[in-house]
Amino acid sequence: MALHQLYYDPNIDNKNLAQKWLMQAQVSPQAWQFSWALLSPSKVPEIQYFGASALHIKISRYWNDIPSDQYETLKSQLFNQIACFASGSKIVLTRLCVALASLALNMMPEIWPNAVGDMVKMFQTESSDVDGKARCMALLELLTVLPEEFQTSRLPQYRKGEVRNALAQESGAVFPLLQQLLQTDSPVFISQKALKCFSSWVQLDVPLLDCECLMQASFTSLQNAELFDTAVEALVNAISQPDAQRYVNTLLKLIPQVLQLQEQLRQAVQNGDMETSHGICRIAVALGENHSRALLEQVEHWQTFLALVNMIMFCTGIPGHYPVNETTSSLTLTFWYTLQDDIMSFEAEKQVVYLQVYRPVYFQLVDVLLHKAQFPSDEEYSSWSSDEKEQFRIYRVDISDTLMYVYEMLGAELLSNLYDKLGRLLTNTEQSTSWQHIEACLYGFQSIAETNDVNYSDVIPGLIGLIPRINISNVQLADTVMFTIGALAEWLADHPVMINSVLPLVLHALGNPELSISSVSTLKKICRECKYDLPPYAANIVAVSQEVLMKQIHKTSQCMWLMQALGFLLSALQVEEILRNLHSLISPYIQQLEKLADEPPNPSNKLAIIHILGLLSNLFTTLDISHHDDEPEGTEAKKKPTLQGPNPVVVVLQQVFQLIQKVLSKWLNDAQVVEAVCAIFEKSVKTLLDDFAPMIPQLSEMLGQMYSTIPQASALELTRQLVHIFANDPTHFVPVKALFLLVTSVTLSIFQQGPRDHPDIVDSFMQLLAQALKRKPDLFLAENCDVKALFQCGVISLKFPEAPTVKATCAFFTELLPRCREIQPIGLVVHENGKLLLQATLEAIGGQAPRSLMDHFAEILFALNKHCVSYLSIWLKEVMQQQNFPSSRLTQIQKETFSQQILRDRVNKRRVKDIVKEFTLLCRGLHGTEYAAEY
Repeated sequence: MALHQLYYDPNIDNKNLAQKWLMQAQVSPQAWQFSWALLSPSKVPEIQYFGASALHIKISRYWNDIPSDQYETLKSQLFNQIACFASGSKIVLTRLCVALASLALNMMPEIWPNAVGDMVKMFQTESSDVDGKARCMALLELLTVLPEEFQTSRLPQYRKGEVRNALAQESGAVFPLLQQLLQTDSPVFISQKALKCFSSWVQLDVPLLDCECLMQASFTSLQNAELFDTAVEALVNAISQPDAQRYVNTLLKLIPQVLQLQEQLRQAVQNGDMETSHGICRIAVALGENHSRALLEQVEHWQTFLALVNMIMFCTGIPGHYPVNETTSSLTLTFWYTLQDDIMSFEAEKQVVYLQVYRPVYFQLVDVLLHKAQFPSDEEYSSWSSDEKEQFRIYRVDISDTLMYVYEMLGAELLSNLYDKLGRLLTNTEQSTSWQHIEACLYGFQSIAETNDVNYSDVIPGLIGLIPRINISNVQLADTVMFTIGALAEWLADHPVMINSVLPLVLHALGNPELSISSVSTLKKICRECKYDLPPYAANIVAVSQEVLMKQIHKTSQCMWLMQALGFLLSALQVEEILRNLHSLISPYIQQLEKLADEPPNPSNKLAIIHILGLLSNLFTTLDISHHDDEPEGTEAKKKPTLQGPNPVVVVLQQVFQLIQKVLSKWLNDAQVVEAVCAIFEKSVKTLLDDFAPMIPQLSEMLGQMYSTIPQASALELTRQLVHIFANDPTHFVPVKALFLLVTSVTLSIFQQGPRDHPDIVDSFMQLLAQALKRKPDLFLAENCDVKALFQCGVISLKFPEAPTVKATCAFFTELLPRCREIQPIGLVVHENGKLLLQATLEAIGGQAPRSLMDHFAEILFALNKHCVSYLSIWLKEVMQQQNFPSSRLTQIQKETFSQQILRDRVNKRRVKDIVKEFTLLCRGLHGTEYAAEY
C-alpha cells in the first residue's frame, strides 16, 4: 500500500509520508522477509525494484547482522532470483546484481575466494528455462556492477585493499570472456555490454599489459557507430589509470592505433559530426596528457610522439566557433600545460634538445589559440544565446591562461611575434582587416601582460604607440583595448611619458555604459600604479569622473571603483589641491544627503543614502597621503614631505560629522544604514591609522550612543578597529577605554535578556574582547569591567549553533587563559569558574558541536593545560566522574585515558588536536567507521 502511495498518489504529503515510512521499513529486521515476497513474479516491476533495493541495503549496510551459516543460502537465493529476472525487468535485474555484488565483496577473499570465477561458471551452465543471450546479459550486468559497487562500498579501509587485490586478480576470469564476446559476431547489445564491463573493470587499476587485447578490440569497435561512445569511454578509462605509465611498451603500441584514427577524425570534422570528433579527441588527449613525461623520455620514438602532439594540435584548432559549432578544442588545453611542465622539468641539457623540437610547436599553438579566441561576425554573435556567450567568455579565459603559461617557455620572442602580427594588421593598406583579428591579437598581449612582468620588453613602447591607431568600431574590441591598457599600468608607471597617449582613450571610454567595467577598472589601475605622475592630468580626470558620476552612467559597484581610483589620484597631490578637489567632488553628494536627512525614511531614500555613504567610504579607503601602502623602494624619491596640519580626510569627516549623526538618528533601526556609516569610519581608520586621531573623541562618543540605543554588530567591529589601533596610545586611551567599557556593559545586558537572537553581535563582541586582550589587557583591570560576567558570557557563547560565533568565542578564551598570572581579576575568575569552561568544552567535544570545530576546542584545552595545569587535573577528575558525561558511549577507562593524554601534552598543540579528534569520534560512536575515515 505504501509503495502504491509513493508511486501513484497525486498528493505530495502522502507521497512524502509513504517515502519516510518505506525508508524505515528498508532498514528494519523485517526487510529480510518482505524483500523476497515483493520479488514474486505476480508483482509489478516498481514493487519488485523496492524489494531488490531493500536486499541491497541490508547486505551492504547491515552485513554484521547476517549469521555466517546463512551466507550460502543467501548467495543461492540471489543467484536464483537473478536467473528468474534475466529475461524480466531490467531495473530489477540490475538491483539484484548490485545486491549479489555487495554480498561477494563482503565475502571476498576468505569466505568466497573465487567469487568472480564462480559467477561466470554459474551463468555458463546450461539452464533450460533461460535462453543463452539473456543469461549472457545477466552475467555481464553482474560483472559490470561488481567494480562499481566496490568503488562506492562502505568497506573499512583495511578490507578495501584486500578486496581490491582479490578483484584485480580475478580479472583473469573476466577478460577472456569479454574478448571472446567482442571478437565473435555477437549482437550489438552484447558487444556494448562487454565494452561497458571492460570499462568498469579497468577502474580497479588492472595492469595495462593485461588490457592490450581488449583495448585492441575497443579500437576496432570505434568503427561501429552504435558502439562508438562506449568504446571511447572504455579506452579513456583504460589509458587514464594512474598505474598505466609503468607499461611504457604498451603505451608505445597505443600511439600508432590512436594515429590511425586521424582519417576518421578528419571525416567527422568535414561532416560536422561533433560526437565522433569529440570522442577521438578524448582518446588522443587521454594518452598525451596522462603519459607525456613517460612518452617524452622514449627519445628514440620522438617522431611518433610528435605525430600524436600534432594530432592534438589539429583538435585544438578544429574549425568552428566554440561552443556553437564545436566543443572539442577546450578538451586539449590542459594537455598543453602538462606537456610544457614536463619539458621544463628536465635537466638543462635535455631541455635544450626538447625545446628545439617543441618551441616551433608552441609558436604554432599561439597562432591556433588566437584564431580560436576570435569573436564570430557581429551578425552571428548576436544570434548566440546568453549561455553560449558565457561559455565562450570562459573558454577565452582558459585560452588566456594557456597563453600566459606558454610565455614561460617562449619568453620575449612571443611578445615580438604578437607585436609584429598586430603591426601588420594595423598598417596593412591593401586589404581591410577585420576587428576580430586585431582584438584577438591584443587579447594575447593582455593575457601575458596581466600576470607576467613585461617591464623589460622592448616591444611595449611600440604597442602603446599602436593602440591609438586602432579604429575602435565595436564594444568587444574597445573592452580589450581598455583591459590591455590596464594590464600595462605598471609599465606606464616606469615610462610616464607614455601616459598621455592612452589616458585620453580611457577617459573617453568612461562615458560609455557598455564599457563600464573595463574603463573603470583600467582607470583604477592607472591611478593606483602611476599616481605620482598624474598630477598634471588630475583636474581632467576628476572633471570627467564627476560628470559620469552625476549622469549615473555606471552601476553601483563601478561607481565605488571609480571613487577608489580618485582616492589614489588625490593621494599624490598637495594638501590644498586635495581639499579643493574633495570639495568639488563631495559637495553635490553632501547637499543630496542633507536633503535626504530631512525627509521621512522610505526604501528609495535608504538606497540613495547607502549609495552616498558607500561612495565616501570607497574614496577614503584609498586616499592615503602618508602612503602607508607604498613599497619602500622606488617611490621614496616621489614622496611628499610630512603633513603639517590635519589630514584632508579628517577635515572632510569633521565637516560632515553632524550630518552623519543626523542621518543616523533617523535610521538607527536599520542595520544596513548603520553598517554603511560604520564602514566610512572603519575604512578611514584603516587607511589613516594615527592621522585619524583627532576624530577619536567625537567618534567614540557617537559609537557609544549608537550602541546604547540599538546595539548592532557593525558598531562593535568599528570599536574593535579603534581598540586595535589606539588602545596602546596614552593620549587616546581614555575615550577608547570609555567606549570599550560602555559597549561591554550594554552587551552584558543583552546576555541577561537572552542573546540567542543576536549571534552576529555575540560573534563581534567575542572578537572585540579577544582583540582587547591582545592589544591592551589592562582594559580588564578597570573597576567597572565585570570579568566574571564576561567569562560567563563566553561559556554561554560556546554553546551557540553558529560556527563563526563559536570560533570567535574559542579565540577569546585562548587569549584570556594566558593572562591568568598577569591580570589578577582574570586569574581569580578562571580559578573560580574554570571548571564551567572545561565542562562546556567537553560537552562540545562530546557531540554538542560540529566536528569541524574540534581544533578550536582543542586550543582551549591546550591553553588550560598550559596556564592552569594544577586546577585542570582536579577539574578533569571531577567532571569525568559524572554519569554519561560527555557521552553515554564512553567507558570510564576511555575517559581516564583521554584525561591522561591531555594532561601529558603541554607542548605539542598538534598532538592535542589529534587526541581531541579521536575522542570526539568515540563520543559520537563513529570511531573506526568508514564515515570517520573520510573525515
